[in-house]
Amino acid sequence: MSPPTAKDPWETLRTLPMGQRIELHDPAGADWTGTIVPSHDLSGDRILQLKLESGYNVGIRVGTDFSFRAAPASPPSAASEERARAGPSSTVHPGEPIALLTTGGTIASRIDYETGGVRPVRGEREILDFYPDLLSEGPVRVVPVFDRLSENIAPNDWSILAERVALTFREGARGIVIAHGTDTLGFTSAALSFLLPELPGPVVLVGAQRSPDRPSSDGTSNLQAAARVARDRRIGEVVVVMHAGLSDTRFAIHRGTQVRKMHSSRRDAFRSRNGPPLGVVEGAEIRLESRVRPPSPRGARFDGPLDLSGRLLWYYPGLTPELAEGFVQGARGIVLAGTGLGHFASVHVDWIRRAVEAGVVVAMTTQCLEGLADPFVYATGRELHRAGVLFLDDLLPETAYVKLLWALGHATSPDEVRALLRLDRAGEFVARHPARGEE
Repeated sequence: MSPPTAKDPWETLRTLPMGQRIELHDPAGADWTGTIVPSHDLSGDRILQLKLESGYNVGIRVGTDFSFRAAPASPPSAASEERARAGPSSTVHPGEPIALLTTGGTIASRIDYETGGVRPVRGEREILDFYPDLLSEGPVRVVPVFDRLSENIAPNDWSILAERVALTFREGARGIVIAHGTDTLGFTSAALSFLLPELPGPVVLVGAQRSPDRPSSDGTSNLQAAARVARDRRIGEVVVVMHAGLSDTRFAIHRGTQVRKMHSSRRDAFRSRNGPPLGVVEGAEIRLESRVRPPSPRGARFDGPLDLSGRLLWYYPGLTPELAEGFVQGARGIVLAGTGLGHFASVHVDWIRRAVEAGVVVAMTTQCLEGLADPFVYATGRELHRAGVLFLDDLLPETAYVKLLWALGHATSPDEVRALLRLDRAGEFVARHPARGEE
């Protein structure tokens, strides 16, 4: 450990790199041990910001009589120790270049001390300052794409992001991590799954439930797990990597078309629909437990466009036919999120029949978190089926909506759109059979 400083410590402290761990002493009796993190816009003169051992950030006004020592690095995490014990993996290749595409969201945000909320982190340097361990297993190229919270990401942005993914692979990336806000991450992962049918490596969407300057932040561990998956040579599809439990050593790998955010704030908020995830990252090991799409030898292929004349309508008690019919005016297709096995009140059947006769594709999903939509159990389902509604088995409503936009962009006639909706394009159907009555 270096001796305490004798001159004005601020002259040295202000030049230390982000991530440097120090012990700071105030002669008045206070001591702090922590890691230097970037200061914020409202920091005053001589303010040093540290991430303490507790995980909290603190701003300290450094006096001329303060002293500090360089502190030893923090003990390695359990996950780091497991990776060190395991040695190199046959499927994960440290050193191969990957790219981190940033879109905003909590994983790329920090506390805004003016508002008390969080704001996006901007620029490559600021991101790597917050996540210095990201480079520990190989080169990472940071590519800013958007600077938005996920609720502000729109369907046109999905196409922009997919084209950027294809370009980044052509520029030499082995795999790609996309940092994204969690609220609409499932929509984006589904959209990329349909827009990128062939990939030479993994596309891994990852988010965080807690911002990086909060003590329970999951951003660092999520990003490290995602980066490991992005270097896995067995995977050639879009996946989502997030906490699989409350520990920082186990992460789930979800298929991009079968995942939903199930909790507003827990770190293990994401679940795969109607089954287990594709696999897990546990310490040094990536364990695939379901079949994954292998990398394509032909490289990345963008398959747009999306046609934005699709709609998604959730049924609720009190929804009138007039409101519903008005909502779908001008649409070429609509996904209904029905109750139970895929039900709407019978008063809606007439306008649905008129829409189908006018050439609108009407598809049904279920609002339930498990199970599927089936028209042949109750009379309401049979009525809807006779009116021309296409039941989409176990597709999540959001996945069905995104797939509808893709299908509308690739077909002109309603029959062609319906055929594309029935096609299992990106592993979106868990049940490997056509809906009854649609063979």
